[in-house]
Amino acid sequence: MKKTGSQILLECLRLEGVETVFGYPGGTVINIYDDLMDSPITHVLNRHEQAAVHAADAYSRVTGKVGVAIATSGPGATNTVTGIATAYMDSIPMVIISGQVPTPLIGNDAFQEADMIGITRPVTKHNYLVRDVKDLARIMKQAFYIARTGRPGPVLVDLPKDVQMDSAIFDYPETVELRGYKPTVSANPRQLNKAISMILAARKPVIYVGGGATLADVSDDLLTFAETIQAPVTTTLMAMASFPQTHELSVGMLGMHGTFYANMAVTESDLLITLGARFDDRVTGKIATFAPHAKIIHVDVDPTSIKKNVRVDLPLVGMLQDVLPRLNEGLLKHADEVQEVVAATVGWREQIVKWKEQHPMAYKQTKSTIKPQYVIEKLRELCDEDAIVATEVGQHQMWTAQFFDFIKPRTFVTSGGLGTMGFGLPAALGAQAAFPERQVIDISGDGSFQMNSQELATLVQYRLPVKIVILNNNFLGMVRQWQQLFFDKRYSQTCMELPIDFVKLAEAYGATGMRATKTEEVEEMIKKGLATPGPVIMEFKVAREENVLPMVPAGAGLNEMVLAS
Repeated sequence: MKKTGSQILLECLRLEGVETVFGYPGGTVINIYDDLMDSPITHVLNRHEQAAVHAADAYSRVTGKVGVAIATSGPGATNTVTGIATAYMDSIPMVIISGQVPTPLIGNDAFQEADMIGITRPVTKHNYLVRDVKDLARIMKQAFYIARTGRPGPVLVDLPKDVQMDSAIFDYPETVELRGYKPTVSANPRQLNKAISMILAARKPVIYVGGGATLADVSDDLLTFAETIQAPVTTTLMAMASFPQTHELSVGMLGMHGTFYANMAVTESDLLITLGARFDDRVTGKIATFAPHAKIIHVDVDPTSIKKNVRVDLPLVGMLQDVLPRLNEGLLKHADEVQEVVAATVGWREQIVKWKEQHPMAYKQTKSTIKPQYVIEKLRELCDEDAIVATEVGQHQMWTAQFFDFIKPRTFVTSGGLGTMGFGLPAALGAQAAFPERQVIDISGDGSFQMNSQELATLVQYRLPVKIVILNNNFLGMVRQWQQLFFDKRYSQTCMELPIDFVKLAEAYGATGMRATKTEEVEEMIKKGLATPGPVIMEFKVAREENVLPMVPAGAGLNEMVLAS
């Protein structure tokens, strides 16, 4: 039976298991939106296309499924680019459907035409312009396959209006064969054996975990691996929730705003076992002094990431869900030798404990002014263990990483690679749409929040009870911190001189607003905010010039941390 292009598109989404899409209608996708009325797929109407992509991105991060967003042509499509780039940098599987002007008008500067293939080529894993309705089902099958396999990422499908209206016999392929795209799944067994030999020879091992561990859902295997060899575990920002931060082997986040003990452990280690990380500059600091005494094992599904930024002694190309179980099995066969290693590395673990005692994550509490770190700690104490936390980008993001001890996988949603302000609120929206009954919190700064605050309307419309915590210092805090430390306190354009009444803003949208100005008010307001039905803004007037510390200055090594302001 023949179907129109828009009907074929929606049937492809259904067959791929898509239950929820995020988007914003317009003239070139009006056929899709008309057929959505008869589809079982739930659509969430965002108030901006960037927010729709962020919401679909977060939906993917918390569920492990491919997120889907729809936008119309021209400005609607170009508004998605920041969201696509955010997903691309963090390797999030997504399919973005952009409307396009009819094929005869492409290249003629038609009304609301934009070259989305050219525009998004640098920030997508792949993209398609569909010119024939007969190709649409095949392209959609390929788009989902490419998005979720290998190193995941966003795929854009640009769909002209006439293709949506044309008809073809619907035939959805069962398999995908793409010449030149054959992701390596299974690691080389000889390389695995070499890795086991290096682990057994190490006396100061450190496990360095990146966002790939979260995407691969290997938290249980990671825990087994760490406990087997009794090695300290440090995570990147993207991997915070992949290993329990309360575990005795956890040393927290490493890098620019990492813990003292994580950075020192990496600096002094003799073996760095890297799992699904890409050695980002915010992690390594000065490359020449990064892990200077360590041999490096690098496990990654993307061969182009290996040796890209740092030297690697043993590359292991493969999926973590293949590599980690096989490493655990291999170590089990060397049980006696593993016990010898554990006994020989007691002094190393004791050194880690000493570093933790000497320089714990701490701040100076006051009775009057609210410290942002205190708010984060209280929030962790009072919210559910499996609460999903999204953040915007800035100081509050780093304080969350430092002081909110994540325990469960896929509970921390943040923009790591691109560092996108305005990400948190729509991300929390997407997470709440995925899990309506779970507790979802957006931790925000007053600057970032204002970039996509219109999504309050979406929360209210769909009765999504996201709790929004705004740490309000009336500054663009992270930039101000750099100005203080490196630019003689010349606070150029970082002071938000017109304070926003976030309580009134919440009420204007039909949400609940609350405010705390004293330390003694923090705990009760969090309790009240979490218990209040529907979306809630909890605004905390925090210390204006509090800094995120420790901090590794740009160009410095991990052992050259600023510990106090």
